[in-house]
Amino acid sequence: MLKQDLINRSPVCKILNPDTISQVKFGAVLSRAGVGKTQFLVQIALTRLLNNEKTIHVSLSDSMEKINLRYMDSFNKLVDSIGYVDPQKAKRLWEDINRLKLGIAYNEASFDPKKITDYLNSFKKNSNELPSILVIDGLNFDNDLSDLLAQLEKISDTFNISIWFSMKTHREESLCADGYPKQFENVKDRFEKALFLNPKDDKIEAMVLKNGEDADRKYLLDPATMMPE
Repeated sequence: MLKQDLINRSPVCKILNPDTISQVKFGAVLSRAGVGKTQFLVQIALTRLLNNEKTIHVSLSDSMEKINLRYMDSFNKLVDSIGYVDPQKAKRLWEDINRLKLGIAYNEASFDPKKITDYLNSFKKNSNELPSILVIDGLNFDNDLSDLLAQLEKISDTFNISIWFSMKTHREESLCADGYPKQFENVKDRFEKALFLNPKDDKIEAMVLKNGEDADRKYLLDPATMMPE
């Protein structure tokens, strides 16, 4: 089936194990600006969409139009990576999974976990299936987010939803003694999965910071597709 072929080709399948993506409370993709953390988060969400699960993508920096284009582009690149696919079949599949994708655009000042809670409660009120994953792209982890993360943990517990974050690092900052970027070091105990993307020559080096026994593994990725070599 095309869905399973796409899941198997996903960089998420090769690096983080898609079967457990929606089973963790918190996960993170880290990189400095422009390296690919949002692109990889979209790939994570796509694996759940291809499993017929709803996802919510909350962006604090981009318009939903831009985010929707990222999803379509990532889907098309995934399709292209498996060779020839009937264009009509790919189009129908995109239309099917795109209906499961929900998006909300905030800025950092207007972002409030209570709004997320109210939104998820609306699913329960209408007896609709809850999303399995919530992507939050754009929070500033240079700030103390302890209270905010505690509220989001409660949301994860209440609605049984896995929350994935982008986490921006900085070129000029050294890594901490355990190899973690400073932004992750301060919150690492809250996270069960984390991936650090770093430019290396003309590739991206993906280092698994947290993923059970698979931590510390490294992969070289194609920057255009995020596919491992």
